[in-house]
Amino acid sequence: MTIEVRLEQQGIILPEAAAPVASYVPVVVSGGYAHVSGQLPFRDGELMTGRLGENVSLEEGMEAARACGLMLLAQLKQAMIPLDKVVRVVKLGAFVNSTPDFTDQPKVANGVSDLMIDVFGDKGRHARAAVGVAALPLGAAVEVDGIFALADA
Repeated sequence: MTIEVRLEQQGIILPEAAAPVASYVPVVVSGGYAHVSGQLPFRDGELMTGRLGENVSLEEGMEAARACGLMLLAQLKQAMIPLDKVVRVVKLGAFVNSTPDFTDQPKVANGVSDLMIDVFGDKGRHARAAVGVAALPLGAAVEVDGIFALADA
């Protein structure tokens, strides 16, 4: 089964890939890996903002992390990398805009981790970092970057 069929069966629709907000490129392919720059969460075209532990719930944070994952996949497609060429999700880095006393960053990051497993199956299991930060670009609640191993790259 192709990844496109898997997405369709799960009712997953990828968003339009977001344009960079600064001086970087969204995807760099080198040495058989696609490195995808940090992606922000969008729901219905609106940026999901706020801080976990202040005005964003754990469930909303997980949804934001999942939205970042959808944008990671959208960036791969925008870069003309068929999702079926992904042989492994290698590593994800989740940055959570959170208060100093919020300690559930790993649970927030499960939103993106679970998405990758839903989409790629066992190839979606990955190494990961989940850290709390004082602020993110544009006030985003979560930002996620990723490294993907590619076939024939």
